[in-house]
Amino acid sequence: MYLQKISLVNFKNIASQSFDFQEKINCFVGNNGIGKTNVLDAIYYLSFTKSYFNAVAVQNIRHGEGFFMIEGDYLMNDRNEKIVCSLKKGQKKILKRNGKVYGKFSEHIGQFPLVIVSPADRDLVIEGSETRRKFIDGVISQQNKTYLQDLIAYNKVLSQRNALLKYFAANRTFDALNLSVYDEQLAAFGAKIYEIRKEFLATFIPIFNAKYQIISGDKEQVNLNYKSQLHDFLMEDLLRKSLDKDKILQYTTAGIHKDDLSFEIGAYPIKKFGSQGQQKSYLIALKLAQFEFIKQKANVTPILLLDDIFDKLDENRVSQIIDLVNNDEFGQIFITDTHAERTENILKQGGKAYQIFKL
Repeated sequence: MYLQKISLVNFKNIASQSFDFQEKINCFVGNNGIGKTNVLDAIYYLSFTKSYFNAVAVQNIRHGEGFFMIEGDYLMNDRNEKIVCSLKKGQKKILKRNGKVYGKFSEHIGQFPLVIVSPADRDLVIEGSETRRKFIDGVISQQNKTYLQDLIAYNKVLSQRNALLKYFAANRTFDALNLSVYDEQLAAFGAKIYEIRKEFLATFIPIFNAKYQIISGDKEQVNLNYKSQLHDFLMEDLLRKSLDKDKILQYTTAGIHKDDLSFEIGAYPIKKFGSQGQQKSYLIALKLAQFEFIKQKANVTPILLLDDIFDKLDENRVSQIIDLVNNDEFGQIFITDTHAERTENILKQGGKAYQIFKL
C-alpha cells in the first residue's frame, strides 16, 4: 500500500496544494511554521478521520474560510482507492471511500494503517494516564474491530453510570438496582478489554525492548510495564469495593479506564531520570514497535510519518534510526526536517529512492 497523491484545500495554513509521492521516501523540508507538519497531519487524517494535533475538527479549517477538503489516491493490492474527507462549518464531517459515504467513521479505522512519530508524542511521557491508554487503544483498534466496539460501548456505559451517580448526589437518593444494570455491563466489557490489552502488551513489550536496544546501541536498559487494577481484582469486585467512594466523588473511580503504562529507564521513571535524547529514543522505539505489531496483525505495511525526529538526537542515534527504517520491512515513509542538507545527506547514505519537497 502506498499514497500516490494528496490534494489539500483550506487545510490549516494550506490554501490549495497537491503532491505526487514517491513509493518509498518523501521528505518535506523548510523553515518552522511553513506547513510541513500540516501535510503529514493531512495524511494522518485520511487514515484516522481526525487530526493528530488538534481534536477540534473545525479548527483545522484555514482561517477565514468555510470548509476544508483532503483527497488521497492510494494503490492497495493493485487496486486504486480514493479517500476524501471534508468538513463545512456548521455541518458534519464527511468521509468517502471511492465515492461511497461511510455511515460510521469507526468502519474506516485500520483500513489504511499508519504510524506517526512526532514531537507531540512527548505527551505520552509527561501527561496523565489517559494519553497512554489512548496509545494502547489506538494500536489495538487498527487491527481489532471488536475491541474498538467494546471500548466505545464501555465508555458510553461509563458516562451513563457517572451521570447516575451525579443524579443520586443531587437528589439525595440511591437506587442499587438501577446502578447494578450499569455495573454488569461495565464488568462484561471491562473484562474483555483488559484481557485483550494484557495479551497485546505481552506481544508488544518484547518488540519495543528490541527496537530501543538498536536505537541506543545496547547502552541502556528500559522497561515498559502494564498497570491495571484488574491484575488483582475482578471488575465487578472493584466496582463493589469502590461504591462508597464513587457516591461521594460522583464518578466511577475503579476500572479499566484507570489502566496505565509505566515508562522506565533502568528502574526509574524516564519522565524524571531520562535525558531529552533518551526520552525521544524511547518514544521512537515505542512507535516503531507499534509499526511492527500492526504490520504483523494486518498483513499490510503501514505508512510511516516521521515528523522532526532528528532534533535532540545525537548523530549515532540518528544513524541507527535511519538504518532501521531504510530496510525492506518498511514501506512508504514521510519525513519532515528543517535542514534540507542534513536530510539529503542522511537519505543518500541509505541508498533508497527518495523525493524532497522544499516548502
